Amino acid sequence: MKQFFLLLGLLFITNISAQDIVLPKPVTTGGMPLMEALSKRSSSREFSAREIDNQTLSNMLWAAFGYNREGMRTAPSANNKQEIELYVVMKSGAYRYDAAANKLILANEGDFRKKMGKQDFVGEAPVNIAYVADKTKGGVPEADCGFIAQNVYLFCASENLATVVRGYFDGAEVSEALHLNENQKTILVQTVGKRK
Repeated sequence: MKQFFLLLGLLFITNISAQDIVLPKPVTTGGMPLMEALSKRSSSREFSAREIDNQTLSNMLWAAFGYNREGMRTAPSANNKQEIELYVVMKSGAYRYDAAANKLILANEGDFRKKMGKQDFVGEAPVNIAYVADKTKGGVPEADCGFIAQNVYLFCASENLATVVRGYFDGAEVSEALHLNENQKTILVQTVGKRK
């Protein structure tokens, strides 16, 4: 009987640790003027290990590729294919960003940050965003990915966060960590965190 309750307790703990994250409503007003954000936009490879709070994460993901009007997003997409999906990789797991519901859907539980790139800082920074193309939708994923990544750059400049977009990663490792299928391809990964 004691073993039964121990097993039941372990199942309960496992179930509560692996879950989706409902993000707070993004704040879509205010921020730094565009020209000032452009003047402060930069790449950084030095990150604090401090976590990014869920409100900032929500605001950033909305700025990246959220819905800003009926059926349309904050970044353009060739022929409105919207073939890019954002995967957010944090210490707690890898999540797919559901822009319509404004939540992170758990794709894989565990800390896969080190698998998001070959540089040492990748595994230490609190957030890595993988830009994943759905090859069945067509479009121009490289260009569309660039638009989204630039939105993240400008948000980070406005919020005094550090970021860098990277192409130096092992595609097979990223696919395994994110549980991608054969129709999905990682185009770029962007690391985000607080400045050191």
